[in-house]
Amino acid sequence: MSPKKHISFPTKDDILDFLKQSPGKVSKREIAKAFHIRGDDRIRLKKLLKEMTEEGLLDRGHKKQVHVGGELPPITVIEITGVDRMGDLVARPTNWDESGPPPPITLFAHDKKATLGIGDRALVRLSRHREAREGYVASIIRKLESSRGLVMGFFRRMDENIAMVHPTDKKNRDVYVIGKADWNGAEDGELVLAEIQRAGRRRAGPRPARVKQCLGTMDEPRSISLIAIHAHGIPLDFSDEALAEADRSEPPVLGDRIDLRDIPLITIDPQDARDHDDAIWAEPDPDPKNEGGWHVIVAIADVAHYVRPGSALDREARTRGNSVYFPDRVVPMLPERLSNGLCSLKEGEDRYCFAVHMWFNQHGKKLRHKFVRGLMRSAGGLSYEEVQRAMEGQVSDRAAPLLEEVIRPLFGAFECMMIGRNKREPLDLEVPERKITLDEEGHILSIQPRISLPAHKLVEEYMIQANVSAAQELSMKGWPCMYRVHEPPSLEKLESLREFLKSLNIELARGQVMLPKVFNNILRQVDGTPHDELVNTMVLRSQSQAIYSPENLGHFGLSLSQYAHFTSPIRRYADIMVHRALIGALKLGDDGLSKQDRELFQDTAEHISDTERRAMLAERESTDRYVAAYMAAHVGDIFEGKISGVSRAGLFITLDESGGDGFVPMSSLVGDYFIYDADLHLLEGEYTNIVYQLGDKVMVRLREANPITGGLMLELLDEELLQARGRKRAPKKAKKDRPAKSRKRRSRK
Repeated sequence: MSPKKHISFPTKDDILDFLKQSPGKVSKREIAKAFHIRGDDRIRLKKLLKEMTEEGLLDRGHKKQVHVGGELPPITVIEITGVDRMGDLVARPTNWDESGPPPPITLFAHDKKATLGIGDRALVRLSRHREAREGYVASIIRKLESSRGLVMGFFRRMDENIAMVHPTDKKNRDVYVIGKADWNGAEDGELVLAEIQRAGRRRAGPRPARVKQCLGTMDEPRSISLIAIHAHGIPLDFSDEALAEADRSEPPVLGDRIDLRDIPLITIDPQDARDHDDAIWAEPDPDPKNEGGWHVIVAIADVAHYVRPGSALDREARTRGNSVYFPDRVVPMLPERLSNGLCSLKEGEDRYCFAVHMWFNQHGKKLRHKFVRGLMRSAGGLSYEEVQRAMEGQVSDRAAPLLEEVIRPLFGAFECMMIGRNKREPLDLEVPERKITLDEEGHILSIQPRISLPAHKLVEEYMIQANVSAAQELSMKGWPCMYRVHEPPSLEKLESLREFLKSLNIELARGQVMLPKVFNNILRQVDGTPHDELVNTMVLRSQSQAIYSPENLGHFGLSLSQYAHFTSPIRRYADIMVHRALIGALKLGDDGLSKQDRELFQDTAEHISDTERRAMLAERESTDRYVAAYMAAHVGDIFEGKISGVSRAGLFITLDESGGDGFVPMSSLVGDYFIYDADLHLLEGEYTNIVYQLGDKVMVRLREANPITGGLMLELLDEELLQARGRKRAPKKAKKDRPAKSRKRRSRK
């Protein structure tokens, strides 16, 4: 905003008025330009601004900006200190040195860049909070990479007056010292949030800190997931307003919906599932024109009926983006009254549903589909294992009444749909998963590979076809759609994969149209060979990450031109958006996409893509810590594993039995000098020609298991390398004088 042109030099009040009305950053140069100050008057202005600063009327800000005294500069650095009841981030300025508390700063959860955790710092633009009497709203300019003001760690009492905090972040190798006055009631072994204090310039040793919050004891197994929840700023508690809305939700009634209660739809889920999003049913198509074809129904929980646009429940769901699953708990996207209650398709209970009828011909091609909003009653809630055993002749009491009428037709339709799936040939990668089983107190009973059954693939294919139908319907109607996008690999990743495959005498030709079947052909070439796991890993790493987008860019991995998420609205906000779009497009109610939904569509896509990545990272870190806690009792034992990563620092090893990921430091590979080849993902011995490459089978000894960080430290056991330690080696020649050496690859049995 420009002030009126002054004939005389501006007064202090003129400058203060100008700063208060200026929404952006203001420096001395902007003030001089605004008041037409030139020549020698610039020196006069500089003196005036200095005088105003000394009087407390002005404060200095970022990059010589000035602002009204007692207010925060429009551009400043903040530090995230927590999450409020609405799921928004709260922060404080890092340069606050006044005697009183700083004004509150809020980062709204719908800010597409607000993917920060507690202790993170960012450069932000501040504006006054319109809905609060005091405080600011921050818009992130960029996240800052620097030491955190808050650290999460375990409190270790050293003596009567001194304690240490050991960070849970495996990348943070510092420890922090805390004097007794700053313990804040913390006990030995507790998980705490500690605030790092400024150390004097000459201070040596650990940095000082003080305990801000106690989060539980290390002896409590459930603290493991709590570490990930706090470290990633995942909202844990729902607002009172959202809980009240959920409590006011009423049980379903038929009304003007389609009555599907006579159709024996069933849910098939993991044994420990608490929320049931989807139910399925199939029959041979009675239409004589579609002989050998099938009629399929996929019924999905009608969450959109309860979570209305702009409601407190909607704000909570959007903020969270998705549910987060840990071995010991679920942090749900919706309150339990809905997620495990009125929205969950429980056996024998009436539930609102959004269903899609689909008809397939005998070749697995979908002929048509139709969406309806209905009322259903699940005829059975079965587990994957229960369904699979029933098909193999081991029928449980619960499955017996459903075997002929429901389960066998489901598999019949599945076999038909697989004909179409095999024709389009999606990417066929093996992605190993671990299943952690806990007892009632949260202690680990076992860690085993998660077994994939035909029943898993059956449900997956039903869900894929329903998701495709949703995307097709919205595209045909010209309505916005929250597409699930998976783009083809980048040229850079393809070139890296091509160079790697060349070392195995496998050709990936340039210029060809890149389709999933190209990668499948490569995987078939190495199937059953010593290189199969290695090539599978490299192909997986070459793929792009799937995201949400209002732009239809197709799904490369599934070999589909249109794809969206429709089938899990209890745990994914993307699915709620797709439901609302379908409701609006098909005129199935007044709870479709709102004006705000449309305006924020792109922001929502980016936000829920970020929350999905946040959840994946938190879940993976939690699993690593559980594995480390389990392995702590096996320090010194020998395990089989394979090399899952190679770097200049050493080797990353995945253990076969537990799936745990450990590290062999380069410094421990005594006996040779190893050279790192980034293109071929290997280490090669300078003298012995021993090669350690991605995918190699190895034997290791567990040296250390750290449940705090989730890290496993390993020692490589290689008889040939051990023998090389005692040999007398000739001095190294210059690289240009060294003869070419044939690589001595490790056995991949």
